[in-house]
Amino acid sequence: MNDYLVRIITENGSVRALACVTTALVNEACRRHGTWPTATVALGRALTGGTLMGALLKTGQRVALSFEGNGPLKKILVEADANGAVRGSVRVPAVHMEDSEGRLDVAGALGKAGLLTITKDLGLKEPYKGIVPLVTSEIGEDLAWYLTESEQIPSAVGLGVFVEPDNSVSAAGGFMIQALPPSDDAVVERLMQRLAELPPLTALLRQGDTPEDLLAKLFADIPYTVLEKRALAFVCSCSRERIERVLLSLGKQDLAELLEKQGETEVTCEFCLERYHFDRPGLKRLLDSI
Repeated sequence: MNDYLVRIITENGSVRALACVTTALVNEACRRHGTWPTATVALGRALTGGTLMGALLKTGQRVALSFEGNGPLKKILVEADANGAVRGSVRVPAVHMEDSEGRLDVAGALGKAGLLTITKDLGLKEPYKGIVPLVTSEIGEDLAWYLTESEQIPSAVGLGVFVEPDNSVSAAGGFMIQALPPSDDAVVERLMQRLAELPPLTALLRQGDTPEDLLAKLFADIPYTVLEKRALAFVCSCSRERIERVLLSLGKQDLAELLEKQGETEVTCEFCLERYHFDRPGLKRLLDSI
């Protein structure tokens, strides 16, 4: 099944929700970064959360999520746009931790102390930035806390990633539910009860539940309208031209020094790990263009 997202709103306009399947894009990102199981789940959750956050934006807008904790993963970065493109990286991919019950310990790997920073490029002069402390370091709860506290939108976020023994991801996806003003307390109460009764998200995804299935389970007997369905994919915006602009930003003196001392250089994109090699003629061409 291809990755995609579905967005709905209740008929009375009091609640909006999104659900998505992200198995392929999470696999792609984790394959590129060579993540170990716990890092795979952490990065997969963050990518799925970023996808949900991006779907709330308008065309041309972007959001960046930074989870920085005191655990061995160090930092997770995710960028997503309104069109379903997402990319991400984890500072230390070779992390595998289990809790006392043998479950992958994402919270311990990220670290119980740290910050979640959300940066939105809304096409204005300055990007919007919100910072909150990590509350559980489980990724989903931290995003819900940010939305509720910083953006004043009561939210619930569920994220799931299942890693097989061969370290491949067999299921990944998530949902987001947000209460909109004026609040409908009866609907919110029913949804809270459904969330409490919902089977583990990874179990639902592994049995083949689609975004439509997840929403139907959560909103059973609550009338809603489907607003959109969009494709999702791991897409990196890096290019040779962009890397050239980075090298040019070093300035004439530093670029000349690089050419003299090294004669060549290689720049690796932190998100997709694509390598861009610049030989001596290539660096000389850039230097002459300044």
